[in-house]
Amino acid sequence: MKLVLKNGTVLDYASKTNEKLDILIEDGKIVKIEKDIKENADKIVDCTNLYIMPGMIDMHCHLREPGFEYKETIETGSKSAVKGGFTTICPMPNTKPTPDNVETLKQIIEKSKEINLCNVLPFASVTKGEKGEELVNFEELLEAGACGFSDDGMPVENARMIRQAMLEVNKIGSFVSEHCEEKSVSAGAINAGKVAEKLGVEGVLPEAEEIMAARDIVIAETNNLHTHICHISTKTSVNMIRDAKKRGVKVTCETCPHYYFFTQDEVLESGTNAKMNPPLRTEEDRDEIIKGLQDGTIDAIITDHAPHSEEEKQKELAKAPNGIIGFETALAATITALVDKQKLSYLDMVRLMSYGPAKVLGIDRGEIKEGAVADLTIFNPEKEYIYTRESIVSKSKNTPFIGKKLKGQVMYTIVNGEIKFGK
Repeated sequence: MKLVLKNGTVLDYASKTNEKLDILIEDGKIVKIEKDIKENADKIVDCTNLYIMPGMIDMHCHLREPGFEYKETIETGSKSAVKGGFTTICPMPNTKPTPDNVETLKQIIEKSKEINLCNVLPFASVTKGEKGEELVNFEELLEAGACGFSDDGMPVENARMIRQAMLEVNKIGSFVSEHCEEKSVSAGAINAGKVAEKLGVEGVLPEAEEIMAARDIVIAETNNLHTHICHISTKTSVNMIRDAKKRGVKVTCETCPHYYFFTQDEVLESGTNAKMNPPLRTEEDRDEIIKGLQDGTIDAIITDHAPHSEEEKQKELAKAPNGIIGFETALAATITALVDKQKLSYLDMVRLMSYGPAKVLGIDRGEIKEGAVADLTIFNPEKEYIYTRESIVSKSKNTPFIGKKLKGQVMYTIVNGEIKFGK
C-alpha cells in the first residue's frame, strides 16, 4: 500500500522542519520526504492548507475497560482518540480488575489490537489492586507490554514503598508516573478559594498536589532516579519542577489543556463538567503552567480523558466524580488558547504533544523522518467551529468545552501507514 501526502506543511520538532513538503508512505513506513513527489500511489491525499505533524501521543488517559464499560470502552475510546488526532494512547490502570498481573494487561493489549485503531500502550499498576500495600512484579509486567507504572488516582502514600518502587522500576529501564495528592489535605470538591466559597463547598488545597510532588522529587534526586509527575496544575508545582530540572534531577511532568484553557471560574458556568482532580486553579496558576510549557519545564501535554456517565455527573458538586473527556478537544484547545495567542509556536506544540511524550515513554515515535513508522496527525489550523455535544464520538459527554468556540480541526489520523480517521 503506497500513500502520498501532497502539499502539506510538515511540522517536525526534532529536525525543526516547518515547510511545505510531500510524504511517501509505503508498508506503514515513511520512505520519502521531499518537494513534489511524483510517484504512483494507491492513494493520494491533498493536504493543501493543512499541517502534518508526528502522530499525537496521549500518555495519560482512561478507557474504563475492563469493568466500567458503561462510561467508555477500548473501542469507543480509541474512536474518540483517532478523531482527536491521537495515534498512541496510554490508558491508566484504574480498571476492574486492575492490570496488576500479566493476564489482565495482555487482555487490554489484545483487545486494542483487535480493534486496530490506534496504538494502545497501557500502564500497569504500582501496587496490587492500587491499594498501596504490596508492589507488583514490575519485570513481568514490563515484559508483557506495560508502558510504565502508576496507581493513578490512588497515589502511593507510603514513602518507603514508593521509593522501593522507583528503585526497582528504574533498574529495569521504566518509570513510575505519580498522581501527586497528599490525601490528608486533599478533601474538597474544587480548588480552595473564592469560587468554592461562593458555591459553599469545601475547597481542595493546592498543597495536596505540591507536598507529594516535593516528596517524589526528593526521592528522585537523592537516589538519582527518574520520576514522572502527572497532570500538574499549580504555580508551586511548576516552580519546584523547574528548579529540580536545573539541578539535574531526572524529573519529567505533564499537564492538560484544561489547566491552560480554563480557571476555577469555569465551574460557575459548567458545574460538575468542570470538576476534575487536580481541580481547575487560579489565573496565576494558569499563567505559570503556560510559562512551564514555554520554557520546557513541562514535557508533555496529555488529556487525562476521564469519561463518566451523565447520571454520575448530574450529582451535586461535592458528590459528582472527578474528570472530563479530552481526546477530541486537545489539539484545538491548544491552538486556540496558546498557538493562536502566540504563546507557543506550532513546533512547540509538536514538542509537547508528540516528541516530548515519546521521549518520556522511550518509544520510537514523535518524529517525521525517512524510515520512521508512519504515525501522523493532519489538521486544518484555521478551521473555526463551535464544539457541540452532537459531534462527540466518546461514549461520555462530560466536558466544559461544549459550546466553546475552537480553532483547529483534525482532518486525518494515520496510524502505521493506514488512515484511521479521515474527514
